[in-house]
Amino acid sequence: MIKERKSGQLIVISAPSGCGKGSVINGLLKRNKNLWLSVSTTSRQIRENDIPGVTYNFVTEEEFKEKIKEGFFLEYTNYVGNYYGTPKGTIKEKLDQGIDVILEIEIEGAANIKKLIPEAIFIFILPPSLKTMVKRLQKRGTDSKEKIIKRFHTAYKEINEVTKYNYVVVNDILEDAIDKVEAIITAEKCRVDRIEEVFVDTKEEEIHELLMDDEKAFDNESLSEKLDLSLIHISEPTRRSYIS
Repeated sequence: MIKERKSGQLIVISAPSGCGKGSVINGLLKRNKNLWLSVSTTSRQIRENDIPGVTYNFVTEEEFKEKIKEGFFLEYTNYVGNYYGTPKGTIKEKLDQGIDVILEIEIEGAANIKKLIPEAIFIFILPPSLKTMVKRLQKRGTDSKEKIIKRFHTAYKEINEVTKYNYVVVNDILEDAIDKVEAIITAEKCRVDRIEEVFVDTKEEEIHELLMDDEKAFDNESLSEKLDLSLIHISEPTRRSYIS
């Protein structure tokens, strides 16, 4: 009875450093094959656990600035001294194919996307506490003490931006956080404004006419005798998603 839009959803996920948004996103990608992560480009140094082309596309600062001139990015920003940008690439192509696209971007970048695509879903990931966030930053072992302090001060300011997002998820227990983000994505698919058309098929119309024309339909003769209800097909949405 419901025909949904076939286009995918654009999902923007942001978080201060040390909140584990990358782990949440990786968990989502493993569970849902209809999700595609747009890989951002950055000028920051490669860390030990980074996989070029998977975690980020790594370029030099000079190369990044050249890409800006070429109009390569949908949006870009400078975060803690490094450039981050979202390539235009295949994002529109994926959405048109009905694939949900995740953008893992910083707060400023998310604000730029909201101006361009306000109907996107904006999710903010928070740590259970600032103390936990600092411990996670220290555990990385990739940043100097000065860099960690700078990231902490930036994160402290960023947390105040949470009200500009549609949803907030606290990443205390990773699996719980993944469950919540997955539930948000599923709920968004059920929004009324995603319905393209509501319709009835031939058998449904026949039942309606029968009931309207014969007020004693139930008293004199059962519907099953007048109409083979086993032939009725209730149309399913074009896309469905469940939480496993």
